[in-house]
Amino acid sequence: MHNGDAALARLLARDASPYDVAGVTALVAGVLAAAPAAREGDWAALVAPKPSTELRSALTALADQLAAAPAAPAPGPAERLARLRAELARRSVHGFLVPRADEHQGEYVPLAAQRLAWLTGFTGSAGLAVVLPAAAAVFVDGRYTLQARAEIDPALYVQRHLTDEPASDWIAQSLKPGEILAYDPRLHTLGEVERFRSAAQKAGGSLKPLADNPLDAVWTDRPPLPLAPVVPHELRFAGESAEHKRQALAERLAADGVDAAVLTAPDSIAWLLNIRGGDVPHTPLPLGFAILERDGTVELFIDPRKLAPGLAEHLGNAVRLAPPADFGPALQRLGAARRRVQADPASAAAWVFDTLAAAGAELHRAADPCQLPKACKNATELDGTRRAHRRDGAALTRFLAWLAAKAAQGNLGEIAASDRLEELRREGELFRDLSFPTISGAGANGAIVHYRASPRSERRLEPGTLYLVDSGAQYLDGTTDVTRTVAIGAPAAEMRDRFTRVLKGHIALATCRFPNGTSGSQLDVLARRALWEAGLDYDHGTGHGVGSYLAVHEGPQRISKLPNSQPLLPGMIVSDEPGYYKTGAYGIRIENLVVVTPLGAAAGGERELLGFELLTLAPIDRALVEPALLNDAEIAWLDAYHARVRAEIAPLVDAATRSWLEAATRPLGEG
Repeated sequence: MHNGDAALARLLARDASPYDVAGVTALVAGVLAAAPAAREGDWAALVAPKPSTELRSALTALADQLAAAPAAPAPGPAERLARLRAELARRSVHGFLVPRADEHQGEYVPLAAQRLAWLTGFTGSAGLAVVLPAAAAVFVDGRYTLQARAEIDPALYVQRHLTDEPASDWIAQSLKPGEILAYDPRLHTLGEVERFRSAAQKAGGSLKPLADNPLDAVWTDRPPLPLAPVVPHELRFAGESAEHKRQALAERLAADGVDAAVLTAPDSIAWLLNIRGGDVPHTPLPLGFAILERDGTVELFIDPRKLAPGLAEHLGNAVRLAPPADFGPALQRLGAARRRVQADPASAAAWVFDTLAAAGAELHRAADPCQLPKACKNATELDGTRRAHRRDGAALTRFLAWLAAKAAQGNLGEIAASDRLEELRREGELFRDLSFPTISGAGANGAIVHYRASPRSERRLEPGTLYLVDSGAQYLDGTTDVTRTVAIGAPAAEMRDRFTRVLKGHIALATCRFPNGTSGSQLDVLARRALWEAGLDYDHGTGHGVGSYLAVHEGPQRISKLPNSQPLLPGMIVSDEPGYYKTGAYGIRIENLVVVTPLGAAAGGERELLGFELLTLAPIDRALVEPALLNDAEIAWLDAYHARVRAEIAPLVDAATRSWLEAATRPLGEG
C-alpha cells in the first residue's frame, strides 16, 4: 500500500466509512462519471456520514488524481467499427443495432451508455447505427443532419434521415438472406424490435436478442456507471408528498385490476418518490428502476452507494431498497406469481416484457402511470416555476444587455457568449445546473437546430448576421427553456421578414383558445401558417413538455405535426417555439414556455375553453420585427408582453441593464 493509500485508509477508518481504499476509489470514479453538476455537491457524504475536513481534502485530491490520469490511446472510428464486426463474427451473428438510448430510454444518457457516440462519433441526442458485415449506416432526424455530416466519417457510414429513410427500409434492402441481425433487448422498445424483426424477415434474415452487448466487449476504456448523490426533493418544491402520490397511483392500479406497475423512466421514479440525483447531464435524475405495488409500496432498484445520508428515512418503510441486479429476478417473481403487471411499451425496454412473459406474468400494456400526473403541475410547482422564470428572465436580460454592448465590438465568439450567460444564471438563487447544453449559434451555425459550439466550429458575432441562443436552467423550484434571436448590427430585409413570420406564428399559438380535449397536434398549424403562406417551414416540433426541476423535454404532451392524441390539460407546461432556418446563412427561433390554463366558457359559448399563460420573461428583438407584417392585435400582444417583461424584470436587474431594458421593450410604434 502506498503512503497516500495508507493515509486515506486511516481517514476512512476514523470517519467510520464503510469503504476501503479500493472501494472508495471505485466510488469516486463513479462520481466522476456522473454529471459535472453532481461533482459540485456534497458527494463526500457518500463516503462517510460526517466526513471530516481532512477526509474531504483527501477525497478531492483523489478525484483530481483520477480525473488527471492520462487516458489510454483511443482507437479511431475505423478501428472501432472493425473491432465490433470481429466481435459479432465471434458470436456468430452478422449485424448489430446501436441506438442512442440507454436502459431507460431517456434523452440524456450517462457516459457509460454513449455507445453510438463512441462507435460513430455522432453526439446528437437521437440516432441509430446499423452495422452489417460490408456496410453500415447512421440514421438521424432533421435536427441533426448537418451535425451528423460534420461528425461521421462518410467512408465508414452512409447517413440517412431517421424518418424519411427509416432504418427498417435500409435493413430490408441491405441484410442478406440467412444473415442474423442482433440487438440488445435492454436498449430497444417493443415497437422498435417488432419493426426491425419485420425488416430482417423481409430481407430473408432474422433478428436475435443477445444476453449482453457486444459493443461493450470491445469498448475497453468504457467509463463506469455514474454515482451521483440521490437526495430528497423538498415538499416546499414538490407540493405533494411521495406517500400521497404512491397511494393515488396505487388506487388507479387497483381500479384497473393491475397488481403492479414497472417503472423504468428515472424521471417518473424521481417524481413519484420526491428524490433527485445527478447521474446524467442537465437533468437531476437518479438512474434506477422501480416496481409500484397496488398497495402503494415500492421496490426501488438503485445502487446503494449513491444514497445520501438520510434518504432512507425520507423514503420511509413503504419503499424497499434493492440493488439493480435484483431487478430481473423481481420481474421473474412477479411472473412466477402469475400477477397482472403494467409496463409502458413506449418507454420500457423489450427485455422487461420478455422477462415478464417468460416467467408467466399477465402483461398489461399501458402508459407509465406517473407520466400524466407528473405533467400536470400542482399549484406549488406552478408558483415555483413562475418564480424561477422571473429570476431566469433577469439573468437572460442582463445577458442581452451585455451582448448589445459587447457584440458591437466585433470580437465576441459563440463560446464566450454562452459562457457569460451561464455565469449570470449561476448567480441566481436556487440554481443547480443548465437544463441542456446552450445552443449558441452565430450566422450559419444558427441554422443548425441543435448546434453545439466548439473551438473548431465557433464563429464570431459579426455585423449583418443573426445570433441564436437557446438556453435554460435547472432551479430547485423550476426548469426553464428560452430561445432568442438577436440581430448583430442592421438586419437584412429578408431576415426581418422571416423573423416576423416566426413571431406571427409564436403569437398565434400563445393567444389561441381551445376546447377541452384538444391535442397539441391540432394546434401546430397555427405556428406555421405565416411561414407556409410564403412557402417556408421548419423541421422540428413546435412545442414540448417541460418538467418541474426535472427533464426539460417531457411528455406525454407536445405540439407537433406528428399525430398525438394526448389532450392538453391544465397545469401542463409546453414550449412555444416556431423557427426558420436558412442553411448556410442564419437561423431564427423564438421560444417561450407557457402553461395550460382554464379560461371558462366564452360568452355565449357551449364549451369550456383552455388557453396559455406565459411563463418566460425576456425581450424579443424589436430590430428584427417588420411592423407592416403584423396586424393590430399582434402589435398589441408584443407591446403588452414587453410591458410585462419591463414591469417584472426591471426591479431585478442593475441600473445599466434597466436602462437598456426600457429601450428594448418600448412600444413598437415608437420606432
